[in-house]
Amino acid sequence: NNSWMHNVPNLVSGPEGCTVLVNPDDAERCGVADGQRAVLSSKRGSIELTAVHSEAMMPGVVSVPHGWGHDGEETEMNVASAHAGANVNLLGDTERVDEISGTAVLNGIPVELSAAG
Repeated sequence: NNSWMHNVPNLVSGPEGCTVLVNPDDAERCGVADGQRAVLSSKRGSIELTAVHSEAMMPGVVSVPHGWGHDGEETEMNVASAHAGANVNLLGDTERVDEISGTAVLNGIPVELSAAG
């Protein structure tokens, strides 16, 4: 869903939509169980989300298929802020820029995975 759709009740119902997909072997090495809250940390920041083990993920790679991040005070969307999720933009390095487009690098961000708490 596009982020503006996060304020439509029928589109945010059902299973949690803001998760991190992790290779099961990596998750075990990091001490993160399937369904457990986990922390992704980069050189810039960290976010907390629910880990989902997935054989589809290559070892050494994680994926946050859809970040939300509607927890800021400026969020004026009641439904979306009740299902805030994690803001993946907090992980990006503000100094890394794609050379061709001149835009921020939003993929391939080095992170570390750990159990929350």
